[in-house]
This record gives sequence, C-alpha cells and structure tokens, in this order.
Amino acid sequence: MNPFVSGAIWLSVYLGIVLAPVLVLLLAPTPASGGFWWDVSMGLGYAGITMMAVQFVLTARFKRATAPFGIDVIYAFHRYLAYALLVLILLHPTILVIRDPAQLSAILTPWTVPFEVSAGTASLLLLLFIVGVSAFRKPLRIPYEPWRATHLLLSIGAVGFAFVHMFGIGYYTEAAAVQAIWVLIGFSLVAIVFYVRLLRPWRLLHRPFRVAEVQPELAESWMLAVEPLGHEGFDFEPGQFAWLTVRKSPFTMHEHPFSIASSPDPHGRIEFVIKELGDFTRTVGQIPPGTVAYVDGPYGSFSIDRHPEAAGYVFLAGGIGIAPMMSMMRALAERGDARSHFAFAAHSTWDRIPLRDQVLALRKELDLEVVHVLEEPPEEEEWGGEEGWITKELLDRYLPPERADYHYFICGPVPMIRAMEAFLKELGIEPGNVHTELFDMV
Repeated sequence: MNPFVSGAIWLSVYLGIVLAPVLVLLLAPTPASGGFWWDVSMGLGYAGITMMAVQFVLTARFKRATAPFGIDVIYAFHRYLAYALLVLILLHPTILVIRDPAQLSAILTPWTVPFEVSAGTASLLLLLFIVGVSAFRKPLRIPYEPWRATHLLLSIGAVGFAFVHMFGIGYYTEAAAVQAIWVLIGFSLVAIVFYVRLLRPWRLLHRPFRVAEVQPELAESWMLAVEPLGHEGFDFEPGQFAWLTVRKSPFTMHEHPFSIASSPDPHGRIEFVIKELGDFTRTVGQIPPGTVAYVDGPYGSFSIDRHPEAAGYVFLAGGIGIAPMMSMMRALAERGDARSHFAFAAHSTWDRIPLRDQVLALRKELDLEVVHVLEEPPEEEEWGGEEGWITKELLDRYLPPERADYHYFICGPVPMIRAMEAFLKELGIEPGNVHTELFDMV
C-alpha cells in the first residue's frame, strides 16, 4: 500500500478512536444539562481521557501502525500530543471553575470531597508531573531507566484515576453504549500493557543474542556487534534501528534504541555504533564478548529500500547520525550498485568522526563522493576539505544537475535536520524525496 494512503488511514483511525466517546455521547440519553459550557467541559474531559489512553498505543511499537511514518515520528507525535491532551484536561476543570467558582474548593481540598472527585484531581496532578519531568528530564539529569519505569507507572495511575473519576461522577456514563466503549478502551489498555511488558519480553527471552565484538571508534564511540544464539536472527532494511538490552533481562526497562550500522547479514550479525552520551552508553566499552543481549527490531522507515527508484542517494549526517547511513552505503556496495551517491558528514574536528575510515574506504566499491565538513579543521597541516557547516551553497556546488531525481537522507541533531530540509527545499528538492530520522527520540 502507498505509504501516504496507509498514513492517512492510520491518522483516520486515531481520530476515530479519540472522537468515538464524544460522538457516542450525542447518541446516548442526555442527562439534565448544566448548560452549554458544562457540556463543553465534559466533552473536553472525555477527549482528554481518550488521548491519554491512546498514548499507550503510540509507544507500544506496533510495526504495522508505525511503518508509514517511522517510529521516531511516532515518538515525537507522542511528546507533542502529551502537551495537547494536558491542555484539554486542564480546560475541563478550568471551565467548571469559571462557571461556578465554588468548584475550586474541590480541587484545592480534595480530602473534603467524595473520592471520585479527588480522583480527578489526582489524575491531573500526575499528568502535570509526568509531562513536566519528561520535558525537563535531560536538564535535570534524570537517568533514563528510572525515568522510563516511573513514567509508565505514573501514566497507568493517571489513567486509572481518570477512569475512577469519570465513572464515579457518572455524567453521560449510565448509557449502555457509553459504558461499552469505555470498557473496551479499558480492556485494550490492559492488553497493550500485557503485550509490551510481558508477552514481547517473553518472546525476546527465547531469542537471545550474544555480544561478538566490541571495538573503539573515534569520537568516544564504540562498535558493538551481536550474533544470534540458537536462532537465525531477523531480517532488516539498511538504515533501520533496534532496541538493545545488554546484561539485563528483557523484562526490565533497560533497553535503548540504536541505529544499525551494518548491512543485512545472512548469519544474523548486527553491528551498532554507540556514542558515549549517557549512563549505559558510557559502559559499552566494558562489555565483554560473550555477554547475553536481547535485540528488539527492526524498526523505522529510514531506508533506501523504501525508495529504489532514486537516481542516486545523498546522505547528510551530523555526528553519530552517520551510523544508519553506513548501513545503507554498505548495502549499496554489497549489491554492486552502479549509481552515483554523495555523503556529507558534519563534525567538529577530524579526529572526532565516527566511522571515518570505513566511509572513505567505500569509495573503492561505490561511485561515492564523500564531503567532510569540519567546524575546526586541523591547524598543523593544510586542510583540503570543507570548513564550517553544511550550507545551501556547499550543497549546490557538489550536487549534480539531476539532483531533483535523487533521494536525500538526513540524520543528526534537530537543528541540523531543520537546516538541511530548508536548504534542500530552496534547491528545488521535492519534500517526498527528503527523509529524516532523529537519533535522539527518547
């Protein structure tokens, strides 16, 4: 199916799920109305609760649903949607308080009101805490694993309190149709949590890998290779990524997403290039060969195999964003691809370019022009390459006249991605030929 059509279908499904409870209210018997703004407040509350429930679906990593967009886009949508649903949930009591200021006491003194009322306050406070901590996790230097476990538990609590509040208040929930749809949503959430936290880890437990090799790379990075233990591994498209768990059970929440840097291997070997950025990544160099690992993948739509019709490929990488590009370039070389390709790599200094020598070596196997752009070129010798940043003028000088028929892959920091997208648009490249992936999505 065409990815745009598939994406439109999934967006329609999402909107249908979010709006279904509100639409059912229109068909259900109408209780004594508290007025227009009262009904608006109720509608916003129902929509907000449904959006909270859908958040679990977005992070469940269902491959068929995420394929049209790319899971990095889904996770970004999950983050932005959290702000939107927070606004809806906040508007729900705000409208009630503006309509009747006496309602404020129920929020400020939850111990003086019935439990179903205070449950709504508890849900709102949990939601505020979840969004706030998630937004400032990195500035606050909160470790990834504890944050992730807490995020899940508090999210379950926020939804649970919201359901208690909704059914306890009982407004618009007495009709059988309304009860049926909310029971369905509730059971779906339980099923998703069961699948994500129990069934999928159980499957991974029975398909282990072992660490075959750990080698240092430039720029405080490591190449970590894993091989399947007792099974054939899994197929993947060059450019995709996987979630890696090392020295921990797959039932724990110590998994991390990394781009696959190797091309598909018939023996199931997978190579990752991991930069030392966090608590786990700083320990990669200490992992001994033979260590058991678990790999959940593949994920992502960032692949040349999704766009075989291209006249050639242009890879635009910043820092460790070169990893998925390496996978695609290696695959092209192994396939004997005769098209011309370009690789632009932006880095700070010459000695901080991960996979530098491997990329340059591919020029012997591919019609590949490699352009390194350094912020700080070597001072002790004459630098014959490009300096500064990748600019529109630089791209214009290197890209061929038939550039519009090429497909462009961008991976790196968000500011770089946005700049490259703008430059390519100004150079006349159609948006459908530009593909991006965020390597820092969680």
